[in-house]
Amino acid sequence: MKRTAVTVFALGASAALLVACSEPSEDVSTAETTTASSSANASDAAGEKVTITVYTSEPEEKVDEINKAFMEANPDIEVEVYRAGTGDLTARIEAEKASGSIEADVLWAADAATFETYAAQGDLAELEDVETSDIIEEALDAENFYVGTRIIPTVIAYNTEVVDQAELPTSWADLTDPKYAGQLVMPDPAVSGAAAFNASVWKNDPALGEAWITALGENQPMIAQSNGPTSQEIAGGGHPVGIVVDYLVRDLAAAGSPIDTIYASEGSPYITEPAGVFADSEKKEAAERYINFLLSVEGQEIAVEQAYLPVREDVGTPEGTPELADIELMTPDLEVVTADKAAAVEFFQNAMN
Repeated sequence: MKRTAVTVFALGASAALLVACSEPSEDVSTAETTTASSSANASDAAGEKVTITVYTSEPEEKVDEINKAFMEANPDIEVEVYRAGTGDLTARIEAEKASGSIEADVLWAADAATFETYAAQGDLAELEDVETSDIIEEALDAENFYVGTRIIPTVIAYNTEVVDQAELPTSWADLTDPKYAGQLVMPDPAVSGAAAFNASVWKNDPALGEAWITALGENQPMIAQSNGPTSQEIAGGGHPVGIVVDYLVRDLAAAGSPIDTIYASEGSPYITEPAGVFADSEKKEAAERYINFLLSVEGQEIAVEQAYLPVREDVGTPEGTPELADIELMTPDLEVVTADKAAAVEFFQNAMN
């Protein structure tokens, strides 16, 4: 297994960088507020349920499934959800901070770089009673302000009806081959948080760097707005090879689309969709119970059923997916990646024009 633990740093990055951070449901253009309810009558010591608010970028049907299972196991807690893309979540959080305090209890979205910045700004509480002994190192924060809940790698995807199986790319370097000119599609790092994160990871990778980004641009890839349209373009065959987060490929393949995944030999950049508790929360115990559920065997089995790679190795992986130990993951310096994100996005955009 070629993975190493992610080294984490306390960052002083500006809030503007957060808009470019990543999340699974980055196609969300408008925020949605949903309230999940439970039929159970169990109550807290005061005779009323505790209600926690979760800010998340999880797709609606997926977060609803998680919340239903959580409330069945914790009938004294009700979960309210504000769901949006990370940019909208960031704007809401900053507005609430400016007006007094953050109104949510849990943040469940994006990537470690985002949470590093929130932690450095004092917006997150240190986790006091969250069980992480069975969680893989890549998902852990050394300072214990947050913990990853999924492994979401960015991969090479291809249309199985269009691409010759004998000529499949196996690496990021392969995508610079002129034979892929006009055949590639990928999300816009100025819009997609995952793509922005990836641009900085690739730019700062010794084996790839600016030279690789420049060579990729020479193949004139189609730049889709985000990962969702990218995966659809690959599945439709218009641009049969692309760069996209892996769970979307599994979702489309399960629905019958001719699309499959290749994990690049150099390793895959990835996000962990962390969860943390806001320092302003007055319901930290309930909020930590929610995070514990996300990390539990039951919560992680739901994640696997939802096509995500888990953050523990005792629940398997989605059907047809390698074991976690067999997937090469890129583990960059988070401080460097976060600090260089804006410059990497600009370089990437210039290289693609």
